[in-house]
Amino acid sequence: MKTTKITLKWLTFIIFINSYGQVSSDVTIYKSSALSLINQNSKIEVLADSFIVAEGPLWDSKKNRLLFSDVRQNKIFTWDEINGVVEYIKPSGSTGYAPSSPEVMRGSNGLAFNLNNKIIVCQVDDRRLSYVENSNSNNPKFYTLVDNYEGDRFNSPNDLSITKNGDIYFTDPPYGFIVNGKNVEKKYREIEFNGVYKLSFDGEIMLVSSSMSLPNGIAVSNDEKYIYVNNAGSEDPKIMRFNSKTFKGEVFFDGKELSSKYKGSFDGLKVHSSGNIFTTGPNGILIVSPNGNLLATINYGKAITNCNFDEDEEYLYVTGFDDVSRIKLK
Repeated sequence: MKTTKITLKWLTFIIFINSYGQVSSDVTIYKSSALSLINQNSKIEVLADSFIVAEGPLWDSKKNRLLFSDVRQNKIFTWDEINGVVEYIKPSGSTGYAPSSPEVMRGSNGLAFNLNNKIIVCQVDDRRLSYVENSNSNNPKFYTLVDNYEGDRFNSPNDLSITKNGDIYFTDPPYGFIVNGKNVEKKYREIEFNGVYKLSFDGEIMLVSSSMSLPNGIAVSNDEKYIYVNNAGSEDPKIMRFNSKTFKGEVFFDGKELSSKYKGSFDGLKVHSSGNIFTTGPNGILIVSPNGNLLATINYGKAITNCNFDEDEEYLYVTGFDDVSRIKLK
């Protein structure tokens, strides 16, 4: 840290400049390697607002647009430069397929494209993974991929990540059982733990982990050797890393210190082509190296839900609870 002293007649300015010259309020640089990913002066650009729980950002490269869920509105929306926000698919995840509380409707959460460009949907109230055509519809047809583990219905599938050969990793926390601050799981719950699962392309369902308290965002490493899983909430904020062959897990990033200082928790995350991880977390977005070192933060100052890149990684798109934004990358 160096101090620059500037004296102008009666006023003395003391300017603190860190070793990277970082002056932007939206981006904080901790390691110089982050400057290959994001400019220190990049600014958050809000694209749309007035949502309830925006989630599941997914870039559609064929139509140059963003898809995303609003969990509480039970809808999938699109956004593009020309048309702005357009209502796209409804209902999106609460169709009466499975027993769920009628007090609060919860639709789709995480979204991803399969190998045939269908949209794979984590459906909270329907308590399943399904797929749907990538087309505008007020009466969509969902096709179930998996809705149970060993005969018991899932809790509320939350987020997913797909490998190059079509295997799907997904998380199953209990958020669908929390209604207006009350827990209604005794009436609906069939699986006692909050699981992380692998659905193989051939249809086999495997349990990756049953030990996480609130598994949430999930992403596969570029070499597919590891699965990164966020643990949400304030009690045990962290990123876990699981071996994709043995399912052995270890703490990859401990977020307790950051969580004690800032609002927000570990929710969605994505892996950049460089191998670095962009994850929601305390204060906004954290950029974490493959070695688990914090490289930079994008400072939203509030809780946000998920993030994703466009095809060329020109922008990082971010869903908050009430808005959708983006920030330019390098």
